[in-house]
Amino acid sequence: MNRFISINKGGFGIMKAASCRELIKEYEEGQKVEASSKLTFLGVDGYDVYNITPDFEWDGKRYIVGRVEKRENEMSFVRIFENSGKDTYTAVYPELIFYNFQDPFVTKINGELILGGVHIMCDPLYPDRIFSWHTLFYKGKHINELSLFAEGPSHMKDIRLVEQADGSIGIFTRPQGLKGGLGRIGYINVPTLDDVNGEAMESAHIYDTHFLSTEWGGVNEVHLLKDGRLGIVGHIAYRDKEENKLHYHSMTFVFDPKAGNHTPVKLIARRKDVTTSQESKRPDLLDVLFTGGLVRNEDGTAYLYTGVSDCMAYRVTVADPFSE
Repeated sequence: MNRFISINKGGFGIMKAASCRELIKEYEEGQKVEASSKLTFLGVDGYDVYNITPDFEWDGKRYIVGRVEKRENEMSFVRIFENSGKDTYTAVYPELIFYNFQDPFVTKINGELILGGVHIMCDPLYPDRIFSWHTLFYKGKHINELSLFAEGPSHMKDIRLVEQADGSIGIFTRPQGLKGGLGRIGYINVPTLDDVNGEAMESAHIYDTHFLSTEWGGVNEVHLLKDGRLGIVGHIAYRDKEENKLHYHSMTFVFDPKAGNHTPVKLIARRKDVTTSQESKRPDLLDVLFTGGLVRNEDGTAYLYTGVSDCMAYRVTVADPFSE
């Protein structure tokens, strides 16, 4: 799909965001999930692991970072898991547990591993009540030697970084409220990793061409493509009024950081095409895929790593959305 949504000094182009239902119809008419496998995580008995990163290689080993949580609450922590068999990962680095942490992500910048996630803060009088959160960013040459280097604005999730071809850093944000409504995507470019901070994130340009005002979404991972554009892997969501249930789908689009425009949002996976299991953290979370990211293969396919229904994690084979 080569159409672009463009912006200029006078505002956005005439193209508008499509609704989830429109995107679902387009998805159902095209290519869907090819295969899927549930991932097993060892060393965390009694806990669910979900909202994972893609499988990635570092220091000669393969890892996934995942959100670890009891089924009955959201008091989560994040652990690093090393690949230990087919679709199986084992918890490692017990000294490196990120407590009160959710929805981890990873990327590589300047030869360093960047690991981030959402740090939650709970009411001292009501420990199960989360009253605030912000995104934290860690970096290091080795996976067990990471140090904090940046912090996002209060109440902002889905912040992602990418190293561009010229060495500058692209920042995707997800403000809510007065700036972002239910949740829109913002973008800003900064010269170096040292310039990544909450002030820069608050200054990002906010797009209203990804989601309707009654829906929301965010960027979960960014791929630098050969032509310098950015392949975005994310999620789009809404809550239906009839049953008060959440619906999260995996989506992609391509963003041109120089022109400031993007291709239309496109779905690449739905929950019911990943698994028929009816397991979920809560009934209203059954139809939820929280995208982790992609591993692109040479045969035109890609592995999508995703959380499912806030209680499971899957690897899903899809057509590479950036191959064209």
